[in-house]
Amino acid sequence: MARKRRKFPHGHRLISSLGPAILAIPALAQAGPASAPAGPGELASLPRLAEVDPRFLSYNVEMVEVTGGRFWAPYGGPPDEMYRMRPPEDLTNRRLRALTRHLGPSYMRVSGTWANTTYLEAPGENLSAPPAGYRQVLTRAQWQGVLAFARAVNARIGTSFAVGDGTRGPDGVWRNDQAQRLIDLTRQSGGEIAFAEFINEPNAAGLGGLPKGYGVKDYTRDFALFLKWARKAAPDMRIIGPGGVGEGAGLDRIPVAVRENLLLTEKLMEASPGTLDGVSYHFYGAVSQRCKGSSIGIADKDSALEPSWLDLTLRDWRYYSGLRDRFEPGDDIWVTETAQAACGGSPWASTFLDSFRYVNQLGLLAQKGVKVVFHNTLAASDYALIDRDTHQPRPNYWAAVLWKRIMGTTVLKAPASPSVQVRLYAHCLTGTRGGVGLAALNIGEAHQSLDAPSGADVWTMTAEPIDSAQVKVNGKRPELAADGALAGLKPIRAKGSIALPARSITFIAVRGVRNAACKS
Repeated sequence: MARKRRKFPHGHRLISSLGPAILAIPALAQAGPASAPAGPGELASLPRLAEVDPRFLSYNVEMVEVTGGRFWAPYGGPPDEMYRMRPPEDLTNRRLRALTRHLGPSYMRVSGTWANTTYLEAPGENLSAPPAGYRQVLTRAQWQGVLAFARAVNARIGTSFAVGDGTRGPDGVWRNDQAQRLIDLTRQSGGEIAFAEFINEPNAAGLGGLPKGYGVKDYTRDFALFLKWARKAAPDMRIIGPGGVGEGAGLDRIPVAVRENLLLTEKLMEASPGTLDGVSYHFYGAVSQRCKGSSIGIADKDSALEPSWLDLTLRDWRYYSGLRDRFEPGDDIWVTETAQAACGGSPWASTFLDSFRYVNQLGLLAQKGVKVVFHNTLAASDYALIDRDTHQPRPNYWAAVLWKRIMGTTVLKAPASPSVQVRLYAHCLTGTRGGVGLAALNIGEAHQSLDAPSGADVWTMTAEPIDSAQVKVNGKRPELAADGALAGLKPIRAKGSIALPARSITFIAVRGVRNAACKS
């Protein structure tokens, strides 16, 4: 099944609490125990490490958000409630569109576990229940709504396809009828699917609606059929995969009931080497309370700023990038699903406390050359960037906006840090030739400072308490203005030294340093 690797144009490359006075002037010089130089000379000489996709910071919209259905239940209900019925997301909502537009350009992955068993209606169909072998119904109008939303927010769409019992004949072999229908509807509606994973999380077959007993031979057979179909039906659609999850921690951490049904990513890639346009995987460092019966482990709030938690993302990167090097050498690597914790996120996933994980993860994975990182989700459950019911942006949303505005596609080696409690990341500055953007995470309880050229623009994120769902930027609450613009994000101009308050995230834009790696 090996084939000559295709080349893609550039556009397709796979991107303690503080007193009120301090909050009001977080970017001005403050006394601190240490300071590290980040002057023009050092910033100008930072070497290039990697290049990420212009849509590096991307997000997921679960298929069940589009169709409506049982998704992760909000906290506060019955103790054993895991799921709750939710209506379809209103993708025409002006506030949701306005907020999402500020995250562009991006990829929007419409997938998730529910996509494996979703039926797309044929023209003229109006079903009251899914056909046999399916669990949800996607109407044609709903998918057209996805396409319209993507156009409105400068997003390119990715997806995965239905693979459950309903897509199979008596012989159990996958058929492409539903996949072809989705491609046809997308094309007829003036849209495009930029990339696809065949199956959402195939190594968790028992959870994803695949046929009972589905194994490596079945996947290999079906993937060959899928690949042949996709190259003909949608030749410009990138094939990304396999999209495995949870294997970097070792199979001993996976529940026995799940482990018995695993299709190990290693085996799937070994059976079909050299066939992908990019390698993808999903990462969750733990599960939420909703899945407390799992042996994977519940996310610990008290450990949210510990290096052992923040660096977990590298564990799975090492595992899946190793598989990439063995079976798909030279391919881009994407993280197509990640968040604070699986099963909808912990209660603190919606607070500033999780923004340290999010920004740190973006910084680490960019340094490792991961091309795109998809946050789960845009607007569903506790780990969402935007609250589904109120459409209020959460702290991670503001972190994402600042990252997009400051951290460009060229990844640089970070300058020296003033403390082990301060994590620094450096990129070429977005949209500014020769400039450098910095992200500084102070995870400690002491103030720090960073020397920087006078005139640098600074945005410092803080919250009181740190697990608040409300964040301040330079001491002010950011918000969406009536005209769709974002307000409250005015930078403070540095005067030689930048304060890094305790337990804060600071973004810094330094123009005119003429870094040789930042010429474009």
